[in-house]
Amino acid sequence: MDIRLASKAEYRYTPVSVFLRKFFMLLVKEITKSYYKKRLTIPVLKGVNFSVGKGEFVSIVGQSGSGKSTLLHLLGTLDVPDAGEIYFGGERIDVLSAIRRDRLRNLSLGFIFQFYHLLPELTALENVLSPLMIRTGFFEYCLKQQKFYERAQSLLEQVGLSHRLKHKPSELSGGEMQRTAIARALISQPQLLLADEPTGNLDAASAKEVIQLLRQLCTLHKLTVIMVTHDHNIASIADRTVQMVDGVIVEPSRQSI
Repeated sequence: MDIRLASKAEYRYTPVSVFLRKFFMLLVKEITKSYYKKRLTIPVLKGVNFSVGKGEFVSIVGQSGSGKSTLLHLLGTLDVPDAGEIYFGGERIDVLSAIRRDRLRNLSLGFIFQFYHLLPELTALENVLSPLMIRTGFFEYCLKQQKFYERAQSLLEQVGLSHRLKHKPSELSGGEMQRTAIARALISQPQLLLADEPTGNLDAASAKEVIQLLRQLCTLHKLTVIMVTHDHNIASIADRTVQMVDGVIVEPSRQSI
């Protein structure tokens, strides 16, 4: 039996659940999420069950409004579910306090967004360093500044931007900005990388370069990756692709049944 397809009963009542929490980087059980507008309730996630193995690269595809970005935000502790459970590395994270979620996000998670979110007043090198500035505090950052600079420069070199260290975002192309964002996501040496439409704002040639680079870096750094995209060609670079349909995850093997 494919353990990713265990039924709800198996998740709840057998030792499979204990095994999954230890063996998988991420385990999601019966996640629901709704949004509210005045008296209107808008259900987005409707009982999501999902798991990702350590070192696995998984793509989530789906139409706009299917709930894939909402799920990614919950996995990244940017929001909390209405019901259900999320386990990361064996620890349940959906019940953590806001402070502990912030710490987990800063230490263990990396994010790549469609629109880069680079700080316009900082250089490429400074943008890559910014998570460490936030995480360490002024005095620790000063003590470790040389080490941090070397790590940031190495990452920018890995993404092909060693010649752009001192350039600001306004001086970079879309592909270069996204590569800078990838380096920034890796600077804290995360265990899990979450990418939300990382090529959605790029032309076809730049998108191909960026996604191939992301695949290479994830292998090099032994990362677990979850990528949301609407593009099946982009999704195909992953180890596994699942589909988000009307607020639930559908595995390919389920669709063929």
